[in-house]
Amino acid sequence: MTLAIRSDRLELISLTPAFLSASLAGARAIAEQFIGVAIAPDWFADQWIMRLRLDDLKRNPDYQPWSMRAVVLREQQLMIGHIGFHTLPDPDYLAMTAPGGVEFGYTIYPPFRRNGYALEASRAMIQWAHKTHQVTRFVLSISPDNVPSLRIADRLGFELIGSQIDDEDGPENIYRLQLTNPASMND
Repeated sequence: MTLAIRSDRLELISLTPAFLSASLAGARAIAEQFIGVAIAPDWFADQWIMRLRLDDLKRNPDYQPWSMRAVVLREQQLMIGHIGFHTLPDPDYLAMTAPGGVEFGYTIYPPFRRNGYALEASRAMIQWAHKTHQVTRFVLSISPDNVPSLRIADRLGFELIGSQIDDEDGPENIYRLQLTNPASMND
């Protein structure tokens, strides 16, 4: 079992293959039993990412602690989004831009945005990867129009290193964080 990552207001709960399968089947009550919290309705619209991560976990069970996690408001016991690393550390596609690093992404559902949850969850994930696995390089790919995520990247100390056209998301800017002092992310 993968332990939850905790921050001041959040718990980041690892989403297992059983949870993802129940979610894909639309079995909300069963999915909620698997993670022990209520799930915001927006989750069930994210079928493509559920399938992608379920396939990733079937191919490599060792990916579980790095895979998608529910972003849960601890006091309300409510899943308000998700966050996770795209791969295990040091994937081939990051060899030139962030060797030894890992890319991550997040979604906070619209009713819960503008409360600092994405920033808090991102800090917690970065600190977990650094403290537990000594990862020092992190990558974010962000649409140039996604101003809130651009602000988060800036607040976390990410620097623009390039751009690409993603088959799914279109134009993206690529940002990298070279972590030297994780305590500095608490600003």
